[in-house]
Amino acid sequence: MVAYQDYYQILGVERTASEAEIKKAYRKLARQYHPDINPGNATAEAKFKEINEAYEVLSDSEKREKYDRFGRDWQRYQQGNGGPAGDYDWNGTGNSTNFADLFESLFGGSGRGTSSSGGVRMDGQDVEHQAEIALEEAFSGTQRTLQFHSPNGQPRNVTVKVPVGADNGTRVRVSGEGGPGIGGGKRGDLYLILKIAPHPRYERRGDDLHIKISVDLYTMVLGGEVRVPAMGGKTINLKIPASSQNGKMHRIGGQGMPRLRAPETRGDLFVALEVQLPSQISQRERELFEQLRAMTMANS
Repeated sequence: MVAYQDYYQILGVERTASEAEIKKAYRKLARQYHPDINPGNATAEAKFKEINEAYEVLSDSEKREKYDRFGRDWQRYQQGNGGPAGDYDWNGTGNSTNFADLFESLFGGSGRGTSSSGGVRMDGQDVEHQAEIALEEAFSGTQRTLQFHSPNGQPRNVTVKVPVGADNGTRVRVSGEGGPGIGGGKRGDLYLILKIAPHPRYERRGDDLHIKISVDLYTMVLGGEVRVPAMGGKTINLKIPASSQNGKMHRIGGQGMPRLRAPETRGDLFVALEVQLPSQISQRERELFEQLRAMTMANS
């Protein structure tokens, strides 16, 4: 007698799993262990047949009910009602279950079905990868050549164009660079999920940029101008009014990040002023500060 197999364990689902959950688990495993993806791998082929056997039973409500009811006697029940369990042929030959038809029903649609050789044809899965880029690259747009590994372990280089204004979570689609198809099916797509690396000077908030600028005490008190570096290599002269407070924010319109879908427009640049106190003062400067303190206290 064939050893008892826990079909739920094979598919990695709970015994209370819904039909949709069973189907989802099967689709994932079928793609992973399909012989076209693992040529010459006897272990993968055996696993593929095993998960097909499990799905053929659990996807049929009547068979599943009997499997749940009889448990370890499932094989004996099957032998008494139409032949031994475990007689599966993923190529769909002979009198056993036709898995080409099974795949057609599961993965049906354009590009999926039966190949000219009689085997299963199935489009490849879409693949997601994360990639970190610098804020400057998001500002100007860039091209990246990234290396990935195919299911067979072979490295593949893919050139990806990063759009102007990209932000955290931006998805860049590269057609035909995903998982390989089965039986002549087309490759899936690659989706690059972008992450912007922290910048030493700017903080990005949406399409706006924030920067802190150190300003000497005298300019903060008397007013003047400071030079503010803007993204893209530009420098802007910002007027500071007299008696500016530490931490005061100034907005420079249109000097933030380009907008992803409208790069001709940009967010704003917000400048926070931070007073920079002198580390050393002369005797004369000390005397003047003491006079100023005395005058301030007298007027308070």
